[in-house]
Amino acid sequence: QVQLVESGGGSVQAGGSLRLSCAASGRTFSSYIMGWFRQPPGKEREFLAAISQSGVNIYYPYYTDSVKGRFTISGDNAKNTVYLQMNSLKPEDTAVYYCAASLTSVQAMVRGEYDYRGQGTQVTVSS
Repeated sequence: QVQLVESGGGSVQAGGSLRLSCAASGRTFSSYIMGWFRQPPGKEREFLAAISQSGVNIYYPYYTDSVKGRFTISGDNAKNTVYLQMNSLKPEDTAVYYCAASLTSVQAMVRGEYDYRGQGTQVTVSS
């Protein structure tokens, strides 16, 4: 069993930055593929990024095209935490952001298949 708790959301002006954190408890997150999703108001959930780990502190990030170059996913094994650094934010980035964990694969995560998900954190970007 894994519990995921997101933090770091808030309100920011367009062009600003936020760093979201996802703290995992229970089984260590290095056993999972960790990912971030978002759901804008009135829209479907969207995959953003995922990260898998091989060895000690060797991470493999993967991004959907819409956030490449603006968002960065990273992990910290010692803190059992995964991060999403978001730069150059736009009003269309406004959404509830969720952290998720999968035992399967990055491809499964991209399809929206995961084993655990956090409660989400709100990000609001104003113009």
